[in-house]
Amino acid sequence: MEDNKIAVGLDIGTTKIVAMIGRKNEYGKIEVIGIGKAKSLGVKRGVVSNITQTIQSIQQAVDEAESVSGIKIEDVVVGIAGQHIRSLHHSDYITRNNADEVIEESDIYNLVNQVHKLVMLPGEEIIHVLPQEFKVDSQSDIKEPIGMYGGRLEANFHVVVGQVSSIRNIGRCIKSAGLNLNEITLEPLASAEAVLSQEEKEAGVALIDIGGGTTDLAIFKDGIIRHTAVIPFGGNVITDDIKEGCSIIEKQAELLKIKFGSAWPGENKESEIVSIPGLRGREPKEITLKNLSKIIHARVQEIIEHVYLEIKNYGHETQKGKLIAGIVLTGGGAQLKHLRQLVEYITGMDARIGFPNEHLAGDSEEALSSPAFATAVGLLMESLEKEVKVEKTEEIVEEFIPENIEVDNDEEERELEPKAEIEKKPKKKSFFEKFTEGLKDFLDNAE
Repeated sequence: MEDNKIAVGLDIGTTKIVAMIGRKNEYGKIEVIGIGKAKSLGVKRGVVSNITQTIQSIQQAVDEAESVSGIKIEDVVVGIAGQHIRSLHHSDYITRNNADEVIEESDIYNLVNQVHKLVMLPGEEIIHVLPQEFKVDSQSDIKEPIGMYGGRLEANFHVVVGQVSSIRNIGRCIKSAGLNLNEITLEPLASAEAVLSQEEKEAGVALIDIGGGTTDLAIFKDGIIRHTAVIPFGGNVITDDIKEGCSIIEKQAELLKIKFGSAWPGENKESEIVSIPGLRGREPKEITLKNLSKIIHARVQEIIEHVYLEIKNYGHETQKGKLIAGIVLTGGGAQLKHLRQLVEYITGMDARIGFPNEHLAGDSEEALSSPAFATAVGLLMESLEKEVKVEKTEEIVEEFIPENIEVDNDEEERELEPKAEIEKKPKKKSFFEKFTEGLKDFLDNAE
């Protein structure tokens, strides 16, 4: 077991914080060797609201994962969501110096880098720049322009933007918990990696991740991310409604929702009653399941309608934007009874519940394949991919050096070219390798 093959995903959610340690087995499946969970106390609607409590929850989850696996956690890939996240579409182009040379990865890097220089609103920072289709000279709808000839390289981009302060607060919590921030990934993108198949992404699919504090949306079409959105309410709002509607405490409301909750009011009869113990010797409360499901139904309907509005804004009703694979529901909130039927009824689209078990090794615990762990599994996959990219880059460096030493003519020129390319490759994959450096400097200076 080599330590460099082991990676960690850290999901900082509104209701729970999950640290997941894993590696790939010989079949390319993910083997989870340690998982730690802690109640998330300092996060509201996906945004850190109490630094001290969040640090304690992270440490608790990390300690549990370390004790289960016997491995010390150092670097983590973290998910980001929250009501401050927004996305926009942008087109940009570069004019290449030499049209007689084929387009290389460095050209795409230059184009992506140019988009990163976009002026945002005060206090905002670009999180992801995701290329969609490329255009080379007058030829459009190109998915992979590398190796083609052309003077002008143009592309449409899906740009994800977030609040600088929220990103820095996450960075502060990670650093104070004694960890290194390797990368930040948008949570719906991580969940999509874990539960969607490539066929679904090609056909067109909307992923709805119903968490505790937020509902995240990611829309794919032709294998490309088309739209992302974070809606600032999730499962906790349903619990609050039950608490208010039935005049009970939050803990009881949460248990009622999980055990007896249903999103379809027609399912329960008037005679079905649940008795809740009263506080401090008071009389027990009797709640009809019909009434409970009516409360849940009203709020769930509101959440779905918000999400469906985003799907319509993307252009689902147009012929070109039709989502043939329908909707995939994941996250803790997707476990609510009859939610799938309600989603199909409101949207008129096919729906299924997304489980992350497709990428997990066969002997994994059954609990890990729950939709509640979809984001954590996706972040772990992202973390493992990052390890592979670093390894491949190192191999390329080793390959180039001996070849360049043997050549005498124009040695200096040849040596410079591959090195410039190699340095750019890891940067292209994630802007956060550059942004995280700035974040670390900021955190160091703040101490």
